[in-house]
Amino acid sequence: MTSSDRRAHRGRPWVVVFALVFVCSYAGNQFTPLLLLFKDVQHYSTTVVNEFLGVYVFGLAPALLLAGALSDRYGRRPLMLVATLSAVLASGFLAFSAHGVALILLGRWFAGVTVGVAMAVGTAWIKELSEGPYDPGADLQAGARRASLAFTLGSALGALVAGAIAQLTDLGEWLPFVIHALLALPFVWLVTRVPETATTGGVAGPLRRQLRIPAAGHRRFVRVVVPAAPWLFCGAAVAYGYLPVLLGDAAGEWGLGYATLLTVTTLVVAALVQPLAKRVDTPSSARGLVVCLAAMAVGLGAVVAAVVADSLVVGLVAAAMVGVAFGIGIVSSLLEVQRIAGPADLAGLTGVFYAVAYAGFLAPAVLSALSGWVAVPVLLGALVVLAALTAVAVLAAYRRHLPAR
Repeated sequence: MTSSDRRAHRGRPWVVVFALVFVCSYAGNQFTPLLLLFKDVQHYSTTVVNEFLGVYVFGLAPALLLAGALSDRYGRRPLMLVATLSAVLASGFLAFSAHGVALILLGRWFAGVTVGVAMAVGTAWIKELSEGPYDPGADLQAGARRASLAFTLGSALGALVAGAIAQLTDLGEWLPFVIHALLALPFVWLVTRVPETATTGGVAGPLRRQLRIPAAGHRRFVRVVVPAAPWLFCGAAVAYGYLPVLLGDAAGEWGLGYATLLTVTTLVVAALVQPLAKRVDTPSSARGLVVCLAAMAVGLGAVVAAVVADSLVVGLVAAAMVGVAFGIGIVSSLLEVQRIAGPADLAGLTGVFYAVAYAGFLAPAVLSALSGWVAVPVLLGALVVLAALTAVAVLAAYRRHLPAR
């Protein structure tokens, strides 16, 4: 072990990367509860607000698919430095949101890049730093739990701070973004102090072979992880993105605060449930993902009940139930990914997983588009049925195609 490794072991370098993933996740979710603010205060149309959401995906998707593979080839540190700088730029542009649509679009695009890189690369880096020689006392599940916790807590705090400032003050258009930029800036230096763990050079051969991410074709990934992945963010998007809109009349002037409460409840419960996720997961089956999907069906059923009853209380309970499913599912998914991938394509496969999972965020847009022809409770009920059917499909591959390692 080198002297730098010994220093890294004493310093627990995963903590720095955990904090950086936290800050990057914060960047991505602080805008979510402010959608009503941009409609009501800056008077943007629904179409323009949807563009603010859409441009985020244009930054997120390529970052998820490319950053992980590039970091497997060139190292974790340079890619996470890109995420840090992108986080500062995202909040810097959004802090001047009052000066035009172009600045908001730029800020949202950089926020997407930030989250995409952090999820793909940061998750892999935390996992590698949660092993010997950096943290030899950690258990085999520590990396996945820590990465999931950083993401959920960062997303929750970003929404809480931004939503509270917007609900209680007149500073919501700029102050949340200034706070975040100040939080992110120190990591421009801190990230350079973390040991590099991706030293294999990735998949042998030309870069295009690395970008194909061979592990993405593993049957376990295709038949177990991919079917379950979209339900994680589908449930989250319905619970704290679509449900506040459906219960807007019941919330009245506290609509923004209620949207923030649902977001924070979903994500905090997801963080708190992780000790349970550790016990549910097992390398010998897909038990964790089956439990996640069953719980997600129940949580979405509670969303239906909240809409039918027009109840804020039932809506809060539904958000908590979806949070349970999300917390179990994201930890179990990351553990599956880490068992499937090798050192040469761990970050790349993590990025593919998150890209598939984030597709679930399209659910509110699809439901909203269909609501002109089909009643919303019926549409939500269809999601419940589909989630249950997905659980059955994953159950069919319960113990199949287990990785050899």
